[in-house]
Amino acid sequence: MANQSRYAYFNRDVSWLAFNFRVLEEARSTDISISERIRFLSIYSSNLIEFYSVRVAEYRQAATNNVQIEDVPDPLSTLAQINHIVSEQMREVDDILYTQIRESLCQQGVCLHLGEMPQNETHLQFMRDYFESEIIPYLQPLVLSKATRIFLRNDRPYFALKMYARNERGDGVDTTPHYALVKLPIHNFPRFVQLPDIGDGMHHIVFLDDIIHLSVHTLFPGYLIDGTWCMKVARDADLALLPYAGQDLVDRVRHSSARRNTGAESSFYVDSTIAPDLLQYLEEMFCFSSSETVQVGRYLSLNQLDQFPSELLKDNKSEKRVFLRPKRMLCDSSFFTVIKQHDQVLHLPYQSFDYVIRFLSEAAIDPKVKEIKISLYRVCNNSAIVNALIAAAAHNQKRVTAFVELKARFDERNNLEIGEMLKQSGVRVIYSLPKLKVHAKVAMVIREEADGTDMTYAYISTGNFNEKTAEIYTDHGLFTADEELTSELHEVFNYLEDQSKLPRLKNLFMSQFNMVYELRRLIQTEIAKVNTGNEGYILLKMNGMQNHMLIDMLYGASLAGVEIDLIVRGVSCLVPEQPYSRNITVRRIIDRYLEHGRVWVFGKGEDAKMYLTSSDWLNRNVERRIELAFPVKDKSIRDEIMSLLDLQLKDNVKARVLNKMLKGMKPVVGQQQLQMRAQDMIFEELTATNDK
Repeated sequence: MANQSRYAYFNRDVSWLAFNFRVLEEARSTDISISERIRFLSIYSSNLIEFYSVRVAEYRQAATNNVQIEDVPDPLSTLAQINHIVSEQMREVDDILYTQIRESLCQQGVCLHLGEMPQNETHLQFMRDYFESEIIPYLQPLVLSKATRIFLRNDRPYFALKMYARNERGDGVDTTPHYALVKLPIHNFPRFVQLPDIGDGMHHIVFLDDIIHLSVHTLFPGYLIDGTWCMKVARDADLALLPYAGQDLVDRVRHSSARRNTGAESSFYVDSTIAPDLLQYLEEMFCFSSSETVQVGRYLSLNQLDQFPSELLKDNKSEKRVFLRPKRMLCDSSFFTVIKQHDQVLHLPYQSFDYVIRFLSEAAIDPKVKEIKISLYRVCNNSAIVNALIAAAAHNQKRVTAFVELKARFDERNNLEIGEMLKQSGVRVIYSLPKLKVHAKVAMVIREEADGTDMTYAYISTGNFNEKTAEIYTDHGLFTADEELTSELHEVFNYLEDQSKLPRLKNLFMSQFNMVYELRRLIQTEIAKVNTGNEGYILLKMNGMQNHMLIDMLYGASLAGVEIDLIVRGVSCLVPEQPYSRNITVRRIIDRYLEHGRVWVFGKGEDAKMYLTSSDWLNRNVERRIELAFPVKDKSIRDEIMSLLDLQLKDNVKARVLNKMLKGMKPVVGQQQLQMRAQDMIFEELTATNDK
């Protein structure tokens, strides 16, 4: 942990690794199906790939160019610490995959061959034939030399071989080792191949890697193969778009699709059993130091575990739940009538995202709707949201304005294509702001009412306008026609359209403007309660907590005696169990759905103030993004959300309480205490209240 002033903070990325290890723990969990465990192992690997392509790449560039990273005094030392932690976690990955998951698969009649070749000749011949007839054209074998110039693809596994040349008589080999590379064509073939049925009642599965491993010697007929090991490099995937704006940004995104595959190397992964001389040769060839090398297991790119044929499993319980449709939002007439009568809250993914689609689809065809405005950060392909906007503009001649964030990492190209499609349909499209990302999630509909006046209806959310993620991310969304809120949302959109028009906000909190000030005021209010002999309380749920200034506010509140509950899924730089954090409890919940909703609560009971928000407390949210927090003014909705948060605070199955060593400890369960799994209980509670 890094010390600044009187307080301590965990390093952002070391904290993130602890979060990802918690994801890995779910792959070990026996209270979920084997297919879910495999999925968590895939998620762990996918998370790690992105982490190395972005965060670790920044460390390596900083160390190479001798520049500073925020909150990191020594990038090179931290990079070595990161690689050490990941190498340790890789041992856990191997144990889970080789022991627990393989044994569980075997119990269900599935034999996953890991590291050892099948013993049945029918299987072996099938693997040889598959190699000869299908795979060989994609392998590109290459014997290495000091003169070799080769570019390793980003996140593409290769086999590294150590071998000896046979002598002219063919009865011996030279003593000088030779080295070679063979590309694994994991994007051309399924990663898992099912072998023929041999009548033993088992489904036999092998990695594509092992099919190649079995016959790789045929690619080098003049050599004796001494060993074959997997390796790959990760490359810098950050497009560094923040300085760009306007047409420069559009051009940059349009021509950057290949950038992620050609960025600077950020890390080097190798099988931990690799021959030392081969490892040294490869490190020198690709300019990696030993501290930048990550020791891993036999198989790389385990994010492709999501390709495992789970249909073979008897306990495959990964079927989707039914999405609830609250009757309070069902109506035969206009959905706008429902919103006008009463604010409506939506809890995703427990409740259906179809209400959001209906909101915009009805706006597209309603003759009384004059205008639609929306901010888009991440949108899925073939989006019903986008289709509704196109229908409104192209077919119904409504004024539609869409703010499309081109700097959404890994979605830049997709968002540009969506923006161009919207433009062609007559939608007014605004791309990004200089040096800022717009992360707020808002849609507004301006509609003429029966009395001839205009009314604004809005949907404000903690999550994106994305039907796919809405099935697996927990979020909260608010439908409202509240004039105080909607008038300020107009101020927000005026600023997005013209940065000379500064927003005047009283109810909404907006980063870059009043958000930090209002947070400080709310925290100070809770401190003042304690100072006057009353109870002060803060409950914050978010995805990440890093910003030292905001953490210091919580430390100060804890010192004053304010009780603070934090539910932080990912990065948490706040250090518990310190004198200045003795009143702070930090929980992390990892379960089937990704905890994504951000909720801030200040106070208890009737006087409690609650805000839903798009914002975490990472530095980027505070310093480089446009975020919104909006109050939950309706008491019944406030009570409903608070009830769901209370269930999460009681979770003793999937929750972990962080300690001062950044370890997640499972809450202690007494003999008489029930097992309480928040996501299951939330679904049950919302089901029970569905008719209300």
